[in-house]
Amino acid sequence: MAKKRRKNKGKSKFQREHKDRLFKAVFGRNTEESKRWRLELYNALNGTNLTDPDELKVNTIENVIYINMKNDISFWVDDQMILYEQQSTFNQNMPLRGFFYFAQLYQKHLMTNKININISSKIKIPTPRFFVFYNGKTDKDDFFKMRLSESFLTPDNSGDFEWTATVININEDRLTGIHKNCKSLYDYAKFIAKVRECVKGKEPKYEDVETAVDWAIEEDLLEGFFERQKAEVIGMILAEFNQETYEKCAHDYAYREGREDKALEDARSFYANGVSLETIAKSLKMTVEQVKEIVAAQPAPVQA
Repeated sequence: MAKKRRKNKGKSKFQREHKDRLFKAVFGRNTEESKRWRLELYNALNGTNLTDPDELKVNTIENVIYINMKNDISFWVDDQMILYEQQSTFNQNMPLRGFFYFAQLYQKHLMTNKININISSKIKIPTPRFFVFYNGKTDKDDFFKMRLSESFLTPDNSGDFEWTATVININEDRLTGIHKNCKSLYDYAKFIAKVRECVKGKEPKYEDVETAVDWAIEEDLLEGFFERQKAEVIGMILAEFNQETYEKCAHDYAYREGREDKALEDARSFYANGVSLETIAKSLKMTVEQVKEIVAAQPAPVQA
């Protein structure tokens, strides 16, 4: 009984206080191991052989208003401004999110270096690189690009206005190539897969996540990180899965609302054009009573 009370206490504490995601805890912190793993990931993505972790200078912006959890990692290296974001729920708006985020990074860069954009000579700015590491359940290609122009109301293929997010599928069975040069990313992917195996699609419990963490400790994933940070990792994963569940529910709700709005619009349109209540109900998979309620406030259709 005492052991159960200890677990519940830990669960409450970390769900309430923790804000980082595991991805950021592994690759985005200022610890020696995190800096080393960040460099390993950078080299694997870019085919480089940098050896000094301090060459990657972190400049992550915290508390970005449109990001619920602090899961971004941004840094400077070789005159490049790089942003990493991990996503467990596929988001089609990543180029727009990246566009806003980089705007803040550039503002910060100009202010820090006291650069006045009103001068006549051309200002040189770091080259942007935006990577999204996707490990959600929806099947996606191993590697693909998302472009801001895909969201324009009026199609524009000129390339004059563009912002790009490069998406990499890092689910355990899709890590073709990168994991060969980045064991830390592979260990992270293996652990997330194990968590999902333990949770089995249900609401995650402390005991389920603890089982996955104990497995990671036995497998010596991330060089003992899971043993050293066991309590914190459990708190992070519980918070992540709660957020993932919230985002899925919000998406499903919006989808249902959209379908319901379309059905209401169709029912009223059919009725206005003289279609019988019975035919409307059958076509839209409603009852006649539901259709009557929808069209009750409309004038009776004009019969030909």
